[in-house]
Amino acid sequence: MSSNPFETAVILDGIRRWVEIESPTERPDQVNKLADLVASGYRDLPATVERIAGRDGCGDHLVTRSSWGQDAPGILVLSHLDTVHPMGFIERLPFKVDGDSAFGPGIYDMKGGAYLAYHAFRQVCADGARPPLGITQLYVSDEEIGSPTSRALIEAEGRKAKYVLVTEPARDGGKIVTGRKGVARFDVTIKGAPAHAGTRPEDGRSAIRELGNVIQALEAMNDLKRGVTVNVGVVRGGTKPNVIAEEAFAEVDMRVPTMADADELVPKILGITSRTEGVSVKISGELNRPPYEKSNAGAALYEHAKGLAAELGFELADVFTGGGSDGNFTAPHTATLDGLGVDGKGAHTHYEQLYISSIEPRARLLHRLYQTLR
Repeated sequence: MSSNPFETAVILDGIRRWVEIESPTERPDQVNKLADLVASGYRDLPATVERIAGRDGCGDHLVTRSSWGQDAPGILVLSHLDTVHPMGFIERLPFKVDGDSAFGPGIYDMKGGAYLAYHAFRQVCADGARPPLGITQLYVSDEEIGSPTSRALIEAEGRKAKYVLVTEPARDGGKIVTGRKGVARFDVTIKGAPAHAGTRPEDGRSAIRELGNVIQALEAMNDLKRGVTVNVGVVRGGTKPNVIAEEAFAEVDMRVPTMADADELVPKILGITSRTEGVSVKISGELNRPPYEKSNAGAALYEHAKGLAAELGFELADVFTGGGSDGNFTAPHTATLDGLGVDGKGAHTHYEQLYISSIEPRARLLHRLYQTLR
């Protein structure tokens, strides 16, 4: 029996058990099955588990709290149990080990990282000496669709905490995340007038043609130098090739690096109007994840983690990324460090994998953060 409490094989076996319960966001029954397993892992620990019933087609959320340190701001650990992979995907991507890679749906994003945080907490409980701060671990069921049912909970817990640690996967060879773009989503609905395209085209008002105008206006807002991206990702419209299209629809994603960009561009998109008489353009939407800008408190938290990593024998670099996470909700008001999960590649793909060599050092880093933050 190994005396190493961070033995890779033991931790990987725990990750496997979580991965083998498929948990697509849209299958709350499956997410709850995984939540059952996660909650059972705290039964023998000095911790309480609160289960918040799912709603609006999403699964339950779990809030686990250490029995110590809950009377003062402490450490909040954010994880999600849902994945983007549909049911049955595990047949295409079964759990398997090949060299330094372990494969499986959601193993990198983010069951690997969520399990590391749980394992590190188990070890803190086994250490005997209690760390200075209480630890709250929040497992949500809907991060992959923008956290609609968990956002208020995340923000409330984030405001109560002194530090937030997010177990999203590492980036680019183990980098942790100290900044993320804000994410906005919009729906474009266009109504025109139908007509026969061959005999009476002059009677029609094409919603599709007007959608072309709107798309050009949206595309013109892209500014890669500034870090602003606007993507028209879904378009639908019309009924038949010989009918002037009465309706057209689009879904739009925007990413912005700062709140100033959001304050400028969200109203600009919502204010787009029709350039064609007899055609209406309606755009709805909002910023659903604020930008995660690197604050002084966040920078100090990163420097602390970097020092701990050096003591453990590895270099910890940081990165700014375009993808959003639940860390976006806490970073505006609480020191937040993201990307603390496993290293690997292929999030949301058919080759998703974690690097086995990253398991022990990343678990030890979380453990040292729990022990040393004050």
